[in-house]
Amino acid sequence: MLKELRPAILMVIMFTLLTGITYPLAMTGIAQVVFPWQANGSLVEKDGKVIGSDLIGQVFTDDRYFHGRPSATNETDPNDSTKTVDAPYNAANSMGSNLGPTSKSLIDRVNTEATKLKSENTRPIPVDLVTTSGSGLDPDITPAAAEFQIPRVAKARGMSEEALRDLVASHTQGRVLGVIGEPYVRVLELNLAVDQVKK
Repeated sequence: MLKELRPAILMVIMFTLLTGITYPLAMTGIAQVVFPWQANGSLVEKDGKVIGSDLIGQVFTDDRYFHGRPSATNETDPNDSTKTVDAPYNAANSMGSNLGPTSKSLIDRVNTEATKLKSENTRPIPVDLVTTSGSGLDPDITPAAAEFQIPRVAKARGMSEEALRDLVASHTQGRVLGVIGEPYVRVLELNLAVDQVKK
């Protein structure tokens, strides 16, 4: 019996070392050499302090800043472990809301968001300002969503809308190779650029 078990045990040990230790260490080493910024979380720093990641959205509620997409992430309620509470952009709990188009909860949330947005602009509301992404973590908005927010940010900062429009245009990323994906604006990058503008 030991004769039959020995090869199986050796294979388990060998593949554990190969796929559980050697391969991950090799990939980590290659990533650190080839893509160090991405491998370390694409962290964004300001004045030597990490203020966010280029890959995960943040909550901006001040009228002086552009706001990102709503986030569907949540976490366990600290007061009642059988319930959850909203925890926007909680990277440890990445998920969409999984609510369908006939869900009353989704309709109520979208209507609440739309009502707030209608008070700041009479233009049609871009869909990404009232809907969550599949991951609930998106750091990007569409150029239309950024454009929609320009009047609010301009008023709060005492800036011209034209100056903000130029900033949005300069921070709009195009499609990869001209055909893959959609144009987008990184909210954190745009807000950092807005902070740098001298009035």
